[in-house]
Amino acid sequence: MKICVLGAGAWGTALAVSACSQDRSPHALTLWARDPALVTAIQSTRQNMRYLPGVALPESLQVTGGAASALETTVAGQDLVIIATPMAGLRSVLLRLQAARVGVPVAWLCKGFESPEGKSPDAGGLLAHEICAQMAPDLAAGVLSGPSFAREVAMGRPTALVAASEHAGVRDALVAAFHQPTLRVYASHDMVGVEVGGAVKNVLAIACGFCDGLQLGLNARAALITRGLAEMTRLGVALGARADTFTGLSGLGDLVLTATGDLSRNRQVGVLLAQGQTLAQAVASLGHVAEGVYCARTVVQRARALGVDMPIAQAVVALLDGQLSASQAVASLMGRDPTAELG
Repeated sequence: MKICVLGAGAWGTALAVSACSQDRSPHALTLWARDPALVTAIQSTRQNMRYLPGVALPESLQVTGGAASALETTVAGQDLVIIATPMAGLRSVLLRLQAARVGVPVAWLCKGFESPEGKSPDAGGLLAHEICAQMAPDLAAGVLSGPSFAREVAMGRPTALVAASEHAGVRDALVAAFHQPTLRVYASHDMVGVEVGGAVKNVLAIACGFCDGLQLGLNARAALITRGLAEMTRLGVALGARADTFTGLSGLGDLVLTATGDLSRNRQVGVLLAQGQTLAQAVASLGHVAEGVYCARTVVQRARALGVDMPIAQAVVALLDGQLSASQAVASLMGRDPTAELG
């Protein structure tokens, strides 16, 4: 299978490395980057020192992009196209794929809600499949998601993901491309649920980060994760997802990893805020995108429009906006009126 990965960040690079490293007949992998300097550096060192340092790229992995190879040229003749850009770049890439009349399966890796730039401050952003419906309705598309730190995938550590699409051909292509002894890929019809899980867990990880940064203890962390899962499920169901999706890999699995793992950028933002850094300082220190910072407000806006209560997400937005300190955000959550656990 000929596979093209558009975007040479940590996750796109790691997935390309994983697919190239299979013991069975390897796929033909092309990794495309927009930045010509990044392309040149990867080609010369056979490492992605900017986003995934220390991981040697297989010789069979072709790296291209920049001025030397346009995106439209790169996707021609491929059997599967993977979009590995942040959410902010998804709309423009989908538009270019639609214009190029790509007829093969397409899937994205990004997790989050699009920031509603240029719209009313109260307008909610869109999930990836909603953007695709606007910009590239002719594509057979899906999402590949789940609990997955890029470095561990690149190193061949055991990982499980979910390939979700309403198109059986997309699900089958993703399983054929990436399922291997160290990477299990499960199929799902529930794109909405998988995308909501991938988006909301980043926001909840910020909450767990400032919980850990304040050293509130393991009891508090467990409570945040559990109640956060309830918030995620309520929003997902209101958007049309299946409730049981959120007890799976792209819901509970991704939430536990991102909320507790030291490699989680979103959790680290919360830790740094609790330690007294400003949001700008915390984000700058990461060197990578922390999607939870950019989609937290949209999560709350979409929930509010649907009448869904999400107090933890609301506290995170107040924290990011500087309206509450980390300790005040925790106090606001603990001071809520008693209620039943379910729902």
